[in-house]
Amino acid sequence: MLGFFKVTDLDTVIAMAGTFPLTNLEKVPLASALHRTLAVDATSDIDIPGFDRSTMDGYAVRGADTYGASDASPAWLRIAGTIPMGEAPTLTLAPGETAAISTGGMLPEGADAVVMVEHTDRVDEETIEVYRSVAPGHHLITRGEDFGEGKVILTAGTLLGPAEIGLLAASGHGEVEVHKKPVIGIISTGDEVVPVTARPTTGEIRDVNSHALSAMVETAGGDARTFGIARDGEGDLNPLLTEALATCDMVLISGGSSVGMRDRTLTVMEGLEESDILVHGISISPGKPTILARVGEKPVWGLPGHVASAMVVFEVVVRPFIMAALGSKARFRPTVVARLSRNIASAQGRTDFIRTRLQLEETGYRADPLPGKSGLIHTMVDADGLIRIERDTEGLYRDRLVTVHLLS
Repeated sequence: MLGFFKVTDLDTVIAMAGTFPLTNLEKVPLASALHRTLAVDATSDIDIPGFDRSTMDGYAVRGADTYGASDASPAWLRIAGTIPMGEAPTLTLAPGETAAISTGGMLPEGADAVVMVEHTDRVDEETIEVYRSVAPGHHLITRGEDFGEGKVILTAGTLLGPAEIGLLAASGHGEVEVHKKPVIGIISTGDEVVPVTARPTTGEIRDVNSHALSAMVETAGGDARTFGIARDGEGDLNPLLTEALATCDMVLISGGSSVGMRDRTLTVMEGLEESDILVHGISISPGKPTILARVGEKPVWGLPGHVASAMVVFEVVVRPFIMAALGSKARFRPTVVARLSRNIASAQGRTDFIRTRLQLEETGYRADPLPGKSGLIHTMVDADGLIRIERDTEGLYRDRLVTVHLLS
């Protein structure tokens, strides 16, 4: 039994994410692939675009025919025809000729640029004046300029957003191979915890953690499953944890890392077959008493009971484990640089995470650290991100540029 903390450095804990297996693969329709993680490299079956196409409404021209054109001395070109949308042009431009073209239209033979319609005047049915010169390649995209046939367009580990979905559609992928969503089991603990539908009496609290953590699991790309509330003592937790491990890839025990309940949680974890306690405390604040065990090939976490602390720990360490299970190249949230609005004190020997609100000013973002104790959920509601203060730092001074890890 581990009776006292033997804290582990934060980066050491995060590195353990790579020691657990990835989820299996599955094929899903492209329409269902948003926010999934690509499991294999994707290639294009065609050149994108498949032809030289205009990016403007205007006139297809030979660039050389427009050299020197200006308001004072426009170039005169003969209109050879109009390029139909969705069809290959049948005409070929001779020197001194042009053809009307719409955005997305295919350039005819002989053309190497497009003049915007705003830079022309129609003299008559057969002639236009051009007031701006254009170089070859101006206002057009050439065949294969985006991606060439057979080329890798997206690599394994890419999180699929709207742009990636569009690219896959352009490349002929009706379905894609992705990592299965890891199933994350969530167990709340404590005699004082009651369901959210119950009205708490004196000394009781509603089960906020399982709902907040479930939402965080879903936003991280996992599939959350709740297994109810375990009362203090090993009798309730053991069967719930056993049930969760039978059907889940990872388990979060909320409230199982506090003094007293921590020891009972450890006893249950250690009593499971193939169990190994990897972490008994992390050198972070909030969240120092966090527990991590390996049961077989599955991570089992003991998270703080205070909801704000549990949410910070999830962002800092649990989320990277979920992203690793998905084979994602992006283990962490995006960041922005902001100027600190006041001094922040910090204790050496631990990594502090400070909840902060961001304000956009003329010179960039300002970071306003949020006051409040670790158990107050409104600090997470108000926060836009977290400032990380390294363990060998005593604090940060006002006006310093800091990196803010975004929460959404």
